[in-house]
Amino acid sequence: MTPGQRHNNMAHIKSVSKPEVLLRSRLFALGLRFRKNYRKLPGSPDIVFPKFKAVVFVNGCFWHGHRHCPKFKVPSTHVAFWRGKFKRNRQRDRANISALLDLGWRVGVVWECSITGSNRNQKLDNIAGEVSLWLEEGLATPYIEW
Repeated sequence: MTPGQRHNNMAHIKSVSKPEVLLRSRLFALGLRFRKNYRKLPGSPDIVFPKFKAVVFVNGCFWHGHRHCPKFKVPSTHVAFWRGKFKRNRQRDRANISALLDLGWRVGVVWECSITGSNRNQKLDNIAGEVSLWLEEGLATPYIEW
């Protein structure tokens, strides 16, 4: 891929991911009401449940460096740049999660690989159900990943 082609590909990446939209749709169908990308909280969480004082981040496996995931691979060109970028992204994610926990919010992270691929609809239903149960359980689990 030429640098120009790569630039065009990267320019077409949307800020709201399809997995995020699909998960929000399932959560809404379950009767859960939320705010989107609430900028007053650290990290502008993707989904905020003020009633439950809980937030959910929907992380793309590539951009957030999901280790041991087939969707995450360091590109073969400009390796030093990409490793640094993924490291900074992970550090920022950890700092945002820590700040939210310190403020008394519960934090959930849904990884892209857990709601995409084969049987996507079943995976979405399962994760949406698990998020709903996590919200209802109260403060038993302040941080969780799916």
